[in-house]
Amino acid sequence: MTVTTVRPPAMRVRWWLWLAQGLLIVAPYGPARAQSPVPSLLKPLDLVGYSSRTTPPPFGGGTVDTRHISMTGLRGKVVVVNFWATWCLECHGEMPVLERLHRELASQGLVIVGVNVREKKDTVQHYARKLDLTFPLVLDPNGKINALYGVVGLPATFLVGRDGRAVAFAIGPREWGSAQARALFNALLAEPAAGGQ
Repeated sequence: MTVTTVRPPAMRVRWWLWLAQGLLIVAPYGPARAQSPVPSLLKPLDLVGYSSRTTPPPFGGGTVDTRHISMTGLRGKVVVVNFWATWCLECHGEMPVLERLHRELASQGLVIVGVNVREKKDTVQHYARKLDLTFPLVLDPNGKINALYGVVGLPATFLVGRDGRAVAFAIGPREWGSAQARALFNALLAEPAAGGQ
């Protein structure tokens, strides 16, 4: 004969209250509330961080291979927006490194977008072929996107998180292939998209 013990209703209520209180105490310290390592990873690369509520200006534009790229279409990805020109010597050093990052981390959700400033399509195409660039190169012949982002020098790079927030920016070249940059990209890629996607 099997004996089943049934707790009185008051005992069941107390047990659930204890469990709920325990979850409320633990929740603020769990992974969802963990401190992001991203702010501490900006300084080694001399990046300027944005406040957590800053969103980048939305833009859209055509690429050299006739695709259309928009910031809203890239939501849920970590986006590196790099403003550059073929005549910019410091840009020339960054482009192969950005291409390597594109090839290595695109499958994990990193998107490199090069915004060419005020040059003709055939000039940009020739340059892209010469360096074997495959990441999207947006044309900005009138400098509208450049003005929208307030770019004052080239190269200029803006980082956007999966949740659509502006993370940081840099004016001038950076060591995007360094261990510090890789740590930053890995931390950004580990973050959830908005709405937990």
